[in-house]
Amino acid sequence: MPVGAIALSLVVLLARNTDAFSPLHHRHCNGVLTSGAGDHRRVHPMPLAAAADDSERRDSISKLTGAAAAVAGAAAGISSLPSEALAEDAESKLIEFTVDSLDGGGSGKFVVKTRPDWAPLGAARFTELVDQGFWEDTRFFRVIPGFIAQFGINGDPKVQSTWRTRSLKDDPVKVPNSRGTLVFATSGPNTRTTQLFINFSDRNSFLDGQGFSPFGEVVSGMDVVDKLYGGYGEGAPSGKGPNQGLIQKSGNEYLKSGYPLLSYISKVTVK
Repeated sequence: MPVGAIALSLVVLLARNTDAFSPLHHRHCNGVLTSGAGDHRRVHPMPLAAAADDSERRDSISKLTGAAAAVAGAAAGISSLPSEALAEDAESKLIEFTVDSLDGGGSGKFVVKTRPDWAPLGAARFTELVDQGFWEDTRFFRVIPGFIAQFGINGDPKVQSTWRTRSLKDDPVKVPNSRGTLVFATSGPNTRTTQLFINFSDRNSFLDGQGFSPFGEVVSGMDVVDKLYGGYGEGAPSGKGPNQGLIQKSGNEYLKSGYPLLSYISKVTVK
């Protein structure tokens, strides 16, 4: 059998068996990810060894599939860069965020690459918010080291109120919730509006089966993201951090007076 045919057979065999390890197949019955009244959006930390095992299995499958595809492509004289990657590069955007009031003082920058090939609706909403200047002066109001950094409530309550009913339909989960990915927070199915979180850990893949679909990734400056101020901990009422309902009501007036050390976005630039 020709080398290309052997490689293609391997790809097909792996694809048929991938469902057993897909993030949507492996569900945890105790997986609660959102809670709160009103527009409270919360992702609950659930460090599970099973999530790490799933991630390792997916990585192994991905490597084997990629190797087989490369052999098939070489045998057929095809470029190793798939058409999907070319389309992704053409449609994605690079957006630079400047953040002030980092933990320990100072400022820094990180760059997000949107991935509409992962989650087209989420990527489009994020880009729309960038174009409208939504992110400037917004605070990272819920930073849980080792888990997530949550933000996306505008500092002006009037601006935020215009988005509260503009919910998006859910995008299917195509990639794991790994370190550096950006994801919309929710308060249930099809409720995404403006709140986001950045994953700190590769162990967050347990979020995959709950419908949290990454739409972008931090491609540089993750060390800056790691310095977002997290000293206030979990939000009220379960912790001493800011109350989301009061942020919605009073915006930055509430945050500046009660939580002055929160890191915030001072500038956003489309590169």
